Amino acid sequence: MTAIEDNKISKNYKVPTQTRIGHVHLKVSDLNKALAFYRDILGFEVTIMYGDQAAFLSAGGYHHHIGLNTWHSKDAPPASKEGVGLYHTAIVYPERKDLAAILQRIKASGYSINGASDHGVSEAIYLSDPDNNGIELYWDRPRDEWPQKENGEMEMYTRPLDIQSLLNTLK
Repeated sequence: MTAIEDNKISKNYKVPTQTRIGHVHLKVSDLNKALAFYRDILGFEVTIMYGDQAAFLSAGGYHHHIGLNTWHSKDAPPASKEGVGLYHTAIVYPERKDLAAILQRIKASGYSINGASDHGVSEAIYLSDPDNNGIELYWDRPRDEWPQKENGEMEMYTRPLDIQSLLNTLK
């Protein structure tokens, strides 16, 4: 039985609205392959290297958004699609054209994507890193453009993304 089931803590607590996820730290099998993906393809900057065992990467000079290490995972097999664990890491881009630019970069690199979806509130590109960790690259539409149901609730869905329309934002 958990503390909530025992009524030892309140079920009414709400995390503060300004709370955000600070970073993701991934166990990887090969640091160089992971760096080739996160640094060379996605464009994150290396802020700190710990020898050949760990790297911290950032967007815009933050101490780190992504940590990579081989401390317990060097030469391990890729992440399994079945079982518990991280489903995907989501990286949000500030504008639609930024998502288009990273998609164009991925395509030019020859790296494959797993899918692309329009969720109403956002548009997303899905791929896997070299260790088979799921990655979602997306941008959020402005909140006043989010679709709503008749009762006023936000509506999310999964529809095919118009990739050509997305890429056209770069013209």
